[in-house]
Amino acid sequence: MERINSRLINWASILDAETREQAVRTSRLPFIYPHLALMPDAHLGKGATVGSVIPTLGAVIPAAVGVDIGCGMIAVRTQYFLTDLPPDRKRLREAIERVIPLSAGHNNRRITATAEARIAELGRLAAKARFDPGQYVAKWELQLGSLGSGNHFIEVCADETDAIWLFLHSGSRGIGNKIAQHHISVAQRMTREKRIALPDDDLAYLEEGTAEFSRYIDELHWAQRFALLNREEMMDRVISQFGTWTGGKVQERERINCHHNFTRRETHYGKAVWVSRKGAIRAETGDPGLIPGSMGTASYVVAGRGNRMSLNSSPHGAGREYSRTAARKAFSLAELKKAMQGIEFRASEAFIDEIPAAYKPIDVVMRDAEDLVKVRHRLRQLVNVKGD
Repeated sequence: MERINSRLINWASILDAETREQAVRTSRLPFIYPHLALMPDAHLGKGATVGSVIPTLGAVIPAAVGVDIGCGMIAVRTQYFLTDLPPDRKRLREAIERVIPLSAGHNNRRITATAEARIAELGRLAAKARFDPGQYVAKWELQLGSLGSGNHFIEVCADETDAIWLFLHSGSRGIGNKIAQHHISVAQRMTREKRIALPDDDLAYLEEGTAEFSRYIDELHWAQRFALLNREEMMDRVISQFGTWTGGKVQERERINCHHNFTRRETHYGKAVWVSRKGAIRAETGDPGLIPGSMGTASYVVAGRGNRMSLNSSPHGAGREYSRTAARKAFSLAELKKAMQGIEFRASEAFIDEIPAAYKPIDVVMRDAEDLVKVRHRLRQLVNVKGD
């Protein structure tokens, strides 16, 4: 742990100068309390650093939550072990790809039976908050149960005992993005009207007590719930396809579902603050959590240590070292195939920017996080599904 200044504490041993300076700028905002915490996977983000925990008094920065509101992980430990699995893993990958829409802009063609109850719940929540999600995306219901692209994935993994886990990463899809972009724009307009000088326009904030703040919080919480239910819907479909592939019914030994892009009200250092975790998970004592590595590397099932200085938080993944553009220039499909050796995946140039070498080494990130979380399981990938 490194104290960069009185309001910025850092756990990242790998931290470039530009990311450090971005975090320093954010930490100087007058409503940061008690301090901003940089996680081991910290890297440059929009306005605020990805991999940071930002507690604020009387205000929230929409861009500090991010545009993929509620993005996070879900994992299910099954009763199966490695020796129980059929040899043809490609068949399972293709089956998952058929039932879950992949890639940006790809949605369900119809509302599935399993999604109906979840969509009904979201409808009730929206009515209670007095807003219409349709104002952002006309057919938002068709996005529930879709993966997206980028670093989102679906995986079948084995832990250190060879127990099989089903594991996926996704968020609130296009509807969450539209909600986030709208409120970032509202915050920027309000700060301009008040002639508030900011080091970065994407650090524009909404003040508690205003109608704009209340509207953002209501819609934010709805999008966070959408993201959680979206992961549940996809996991149910993965479980169904996995059961068909193995010829048996999956028994869930454990299920963990956690956000890593979200805001919630918490008490720290004697004051009630809004804690925005942008690429960080909550890690209160005993909290179950999931920290994925990059494509082709290990992921971790963890329990929080309740580290007060970190505001009870931990990293959410490996964290990028190369931008997507830089990764495409630096690496090749052949190098990606080598990194993914032994893992069933769809070999495509579309995934070059997700190559493990574009990310921080996950083992270094986890070593930096030793006082934040306790490792329960280390997962290795068997099957990987991604959208391009």
